[in-house]
Amino acid sequence: MTFPVNTNLTREISVSGIRLRFAASHMATLGLILEPLHGHNYVVSCRVEGNLTEDNWVMDFSVLKRLVRTQCELLDHKFLLQMNSSQLSIEYEEESRSYIIGHSDRIYKIPAADVAALPIENSTAELIAEHITEGVISEITALNVEHLTSITVEVEEMPGQSGIYTRGLLSGRNDR
Repeated sequence: MTFPVNTNLTREISVSGIRLRFAASHMATLGLILEPLHGHNYVVSCRVEGNLTEDNWVMDFSVLKRLVRTQCELLDHKFLLQMNSSQLSIEYEEESRSYIIGHSDRIYKIPAADVAALPIENSTAELIAEHITEGVISEITALNVEHLTSITVEVEEMPGQSGIYTRGLLSGRNDR
């Protein structure tokens, strides 16, 4: 029996591992409720899909790992502040170089050096995955990698609990 050749081929690589992680604190909002301040040891994995290069790679594993690791390092040992939150009042106090965060009767003052101020609405694993994805895409673009068709980032808060974000990318030059 012969099978017809499938012209809709998918090739992808993925990276994960011990150096693709970060420890961070956050307090997500759940409706009008603010979670208590707490932290996670987040684990990140990334998958890119695309056409093969002339050297028959989707992308060099070490390059992709480096790009994801860079994003993890920006978040490591930080408080993840959702700057676009409609539930939190957020002020930057220049004199103390601190963020003052309010919700209902709770007020937090956190030194800016300890904060990763993220352009997201809530510090959920899904939106953190999106934020990391956008950072990796920015770095991929700077490297002039133009043959990828999608990227997926998974951020695991704890074993068995992950937020995943997938974004399509414009397919570039190669059709291999």
